[in-house]
Amino acid sequence: MSDRPVIIGFDGTPAAEQAVRAAAATLTSRHAVVVVVWEAGRAYELLEVPTLSVGVPMSGMDIRAASEVDNAAAESARRIAEQGAALAMELGMRAEGMVVADDITVAATLVRIAKEQDAGVIVVGSHGHRGITELLLGSTAREVVKQAPCPVLITRPEHPVRHQ
Repeated sequence: MSDRPVIIGFDGTPAAEQAVRAAAATLTSRHAVVVVVWEAGRAYELLEVPTLSVGVPMSGMDIRAASEVDNAAAESARRIAEQGAALAMELGMRAEGMVVADDITVAATLVRIAKEQDAGVIVVGSHGHRGITELLLGSTAREVVKQAPCPVLITRPEHPVRHQ
């Protein structure tokens, strides 16, 4: 079996946990890099809040508060990555967590990491969105499949979301 690492996209959701479980069940002896992608700097977007049509500025966030929110988001991403890596290790994989700032999209970031790590496979969980929801929201899994430099394992949720 290849020694190339397994890249597991992880966001702490049940779908992501299912992806780790599937990776561990089929790729146990491989090294896993559990990747959490987060959007750095989103809090700073609130600094430039538009004014109301009557010329009164809406209350925005000051730079200190934006920095605190951004730091909290980074810390949360770090904890989620540790949880994902711990789950993979509990299930028998050699694993490490990695936190990466989203530079384009989650899918593009996972593909970039897979290329940089010379990954043997990328594992992502599907959240079970169907129909118009998937069309409107896009699908990280679908984009990873389109762009991946290696095979992709997509896991389905045990209880998919049903839309009527």
